[in-house]
Amino acid sequence: MSPRKHKKTSEMLLEILEKRSKKGIDFARKTVLTEIIKCEKLRGAFEYYTSNWKNFSHPGLFSIACEAVGGNPDKVVEVQAVIAMIAAALDIHDDIIDKSDIKYGRPTVFGKFGQDMALILGNVFFVSGFTLLGKSIEKLPEEKVKEIFETLKRSLLELGSAHALESNLKGKTNVAPEEYMQILKMKAASVEADMRIGAIVGEGTNSEIEVLTKYGRILGILATLREEFIDVFEIEELSHRMHNECLPIPVLYAIQDKNSKERIQKLLAKKQVTSKDADELLDIVFEARNVRKLKKMMRDLAEESIHLISKMRVKELKVLLKNFAASTLEDL
Repeated sequence: MSPRKHKKTSEMLLEILEKRSKKGIDFARKTVLTEIIKCEKLRGAFEYYTSNWKNFSHPGLFSIACEAVGGNPDKVVEVQAVIAMIAAALDIHDDIIDKSDIKYGRPTVFGKFGQDMALILGNVFFVSGFTLLGKSIEKLPEEKVKEIFETLKRSLLELGSAHALESNLKGKTNVAPEEYMQILKMKAASVEADMRIGAIVGEGTNSEIEVLTKYGRILGILATLREEFIDVFEIEELSHRMHNECLPIPVLYAIQDKNSKERIQKLLAKKQVTSKDADELLDIVFEARNVRKLKKMMRDLAEESIHLISKMRVKELKVLLKNFAASTLEDL
């Protein structure tokens, strides 16, 4: 069953993230709007993006991490807004890199306004975000300020490296899945940073901060791998990735199976992938031994993350974090 067709738990958790991220996103929207440039087209691109702001995960997870260590997310809305703005910048720039015209059934800023406006808007979010960050944490102890900036620095450098490495794989069908897996693990740095910064501003203990940091990395890996599986189900996305990105990692693993390789290559060689072709590809991929191993690895990671947070102090948040880890395996 496609994970797009039955996501009751996932949908519930998305609603929680949306609700938790609202204050931070609203603050981010107002902050950028007061600073937005006089260019009418750029303002239009900003209003278009913020009118359908879909990136709830990062500010939402930040809120959960803050509260999980006993903090009050309402007292750090400005920092949450920073997380939302940096996530928006990365989101917009990712669409440029991947040449993504459509996302969630709607044109992206890149698809509607072009590369130049998308690039500039992403930069506006970055500049506004880091400017606000400096103001919002200036009263924190010096060591916390330093750790927050170091966390963001490490995260952004790792993400940049991941995208640089991934760009070398575009259009290739013979990519070693282990090579691509390493890139996907690097991309999890963003979720790790959300959780770590949330725990820091929530005044968690050193032990709690490290636990949520490790949990964030694992959750980021699992969420990224889930998206890789979902892209196998989506014909348009799969076709886009064949021409503009690297093939989804389940396909790369399936190709390593001698019994699957020839059949997959034959399907991928077609100029246009039909629904029938996609169904056949799904069957081949999910029957592959290496893909079954990949799914087991994901289950093991989920169990590891659940064990990590077993001693968190806020019971309700501990249950919520367990559900997030478990939801990445839903319908797979």
